[in-house]
Amino acid sequence: MIHITLPDGTIKTFEKNVTPMDVAKSISEGFARNVISANFNGTTVETVTPLTTDGSLVLYTWRDEAGKTAFWHSSAHVLAQAIEELYAGAKLTIGPAIENGFYYDVDFGEHVVSEKDFKAIETKMLEIARGKHDFKMRSATKAEALSLYSDNDFKTELVENLEDGTITFCDHSTFTDLCRGGHIPNTGIIKAVKILSVAGAYWRGDENKPQLTRVYGISFPKQKELTEYLALLEEAKKRDHRKLGKELELFTFSRKVGQGLPLWLPKGAALRERLENFLKVAQKKAGYEMVISPHIGQKELYVTSGHYAKYGEDSFQPIRTPKEDEEFLLKPMNCPHHCEIYNSAQWSYKDLPKRYAEFGTVYRYEQSGELHGLTRVRGFTQDDAHLFCTPDQLDKEFKDVIDLVLYVFGSLGFENFTAQVSVRDPENPDKYIGDVANWEKAEQAIINAATDKGLDFVIETGEAAFYGPKLDFMVKDALGRRWQLGTIQVDYNLPERFELTYKGSDNELHRPIMIHRAPFGSMERFIAILLEHTAGNFPLWLMPTQAIILSISEKYEKYSEKVLNLLENDEIRALADHRNETIGKKIRESEMQKHPYMIIIGEQEEKENKITVRKHGGEDLGMISIENFSEIIKEEISKTLKSF
Repeated sequence: MIHITLPDGTIKTFEKNVTPMDVAKSISEGFARNVISANFNGTTVETVTPLTTDGSLVLYTWRDEAGKTAFWHSSAHVLAQAIEELYAGAKLTIGPAIENGFYYDVDFGEHVVSEKDFKAIETKMLEIARGKHDFKMRSATKAEALSLYSDNDFKTELVENLEDGTITFCDHSTFTDLCRGGHIPNTGIIKAVKILSVAGAYWRGDENKPQLTRVYGISFPKQKELTEYLALLEEAKKRDHRKLGKELELFTFSRKVGQGLPLWLPKGAALRERLENFLKVAQKKAGYEMVISPHIGQKELYVTSGHYAKYGEDSFQPIRTPKEDEEFLLKPMNCPHHCEIYNSAQWSYKDLPKRYAEFGTVYRYEQSGELHGLTRVRGFTQDDAHLFCTPDQLDKEFKDVIDLVLYVFGSLGFENFTAQVSVRDPENPDKYIGDVANWEKAEQAIINAATDKGLDFVIETGEAAFYGPKLDFMVKDALGRRWQLGTIQVDYNLPERFELTYKGSDNELHRPIMIHRAPFGSMERFIAILLEHTAGNFPLWLMPTQAIILSISEKYEKYSEKVLNLLENDEIRALADHRNETIGKKIRESEMQKHPYMIIIGEQEEKENKITVRKHGGEDLGMISIENFSEIIKEEISKTLKSF
């Protein structure tokens, strides 16, 4: 007999070789019908995998993230079979599940696949799915695997890197694929599929290797869910920050300047400045000091910090000067510079904590295929800060940073978020720098702070930065998409590498602990996400223009200017549109520009010394006094922009 522990702590006893599906049926036949994947002792297993030892079992349905992963991973197998049947000679490579759906990278040879082929692939996939073919795992020797893929160099390369005893295949219908496992019970659970796009992708992400065709798709257990998802995609297209950025005249890109290097237009620059000033005010209240560091540094600086080993080979190459053996790098991170700022003086424990903040621009060479608007660029500005504190101060300082991050989210309308404690992977120690004992202290400090603050958090192994664990905030936007926004990291390693010290109460020198934090993350990415979250309807306090004055004719320009001056005196950002256009056209264009309020000026308004106000979206507030309008603006701002 074996003992199976369920997530609620219940322990059930079964005969050896019981399967996860058997366990599900013992709970409820109805529940079992919805179970599509399982995890036993931390390892993903099939629902028909025999369990032979005591252990903890988690059963997943479509509602669980792990259930969706198994569903989409299985769908990738069905996609691969469909491609194999439709395109003779196509060579399959790899096809994982991703956050929303799945893809498969394929060498189509002489075939060119485009949008016109999507329907045929979808039809073939649904035909295969309706066969209700079971997914079955089996082991194979290396020789068997190599023999199977004798005509596929890509699969052969994968097999060559595996050892006998670790090679498994998944079979369904007439199809087989090299696979580690993690599938739904059978293809029949897949009821709706959509091929979303195709794109180029280098084999194993290496631009020196063959280019393949990446086929993206998504699938669901119900047609209704696919319909809803496609409607969401259409809304996402409308909210695409690249589209909105152009329409709202916020930023642009230039081939001559270079890929991944955004140019901020006047309205976008003003938007960024307001965001920066917003955070600067909060930082000043929290005791931060602003610093400025150069855009480059000597190569040795980043060798010391470990960033050269991390980013050097795959980033911008060193800048060589006329002086022999002198090399500089575009800075990939601000933290080494801040360490040297700290090192410019000798500090006492009485001086700590030191909190240095900077809107510092950094540079990393992203492959051109990975660049995407403002969300993936080669030059970006981080709202970076580094705190240097004593061990006794760490807990309070970390919690204070959490408060700052939550203030930023609340003021910008990001109410739906969870937190993620990212720790090192003990199985891959080479990925990280520093002493294991310090890592353990840093990880526990973050877990304690997140717990005390009542954050809804999960622990993710292997997601830590190379120099320390971190607390990441995962925000859901208006379309339900998850974004990583805001990060806080505890670092014992850089203070060691840069030999940072402070004099303690014992008159001895000690190492400070370093906290890295960036509530926005990067200004570029944050603004992109904010654009898509709000569809360009930013919180009123952030809008470039809070009100636009639309005069019915040139006769009312003088009164319009008077209204404009009164609003500006009340620190309301307003513009006056005196163009010789119809009021209807002015209103339509103002709606497109997403101006929150439109002020209509005509004969009656001038006569009564009032204004007619219309909100973005069409709501009519009627004719009111200028003073009343100013109060409406101030009240709306106060509801979102609370003091820190």
